[in-house]
Amino acid sequence: MKLKPLGERVILQKVEVESKTKSGIILPDEAKEKPQYAEVVALGDKIDNASIDIHSKVVYKKYSGTEISLDGKDYIVIELEDLLAVIE
Repeated sequence: MKLKPLGERVILQKVEVESKTKSGIILPDEAKEKPQYAEVVALGDKIDNASIDIHSKVVYKKYSGTEISLDGKDYIVIELEDLLAVIE
């Protein structure tokens, strides 16, 4: 199944968080802070912004978007205005 966002929405794929610290301590899922950066996997049909493209790494607002799981992968459907920065 393929996701296609509508309007000015973007679909992001979450970035995996390291589950072990540099000193070797394994962190449980509850202790991990959600990452606020992800990779763009799809753009809505009303987005004509040249500064963001598929495969761009972006920073987004902490409590924004709708999280979904599809085919064993986690995604976030988010409004374009909730993106804060592009990581170059």
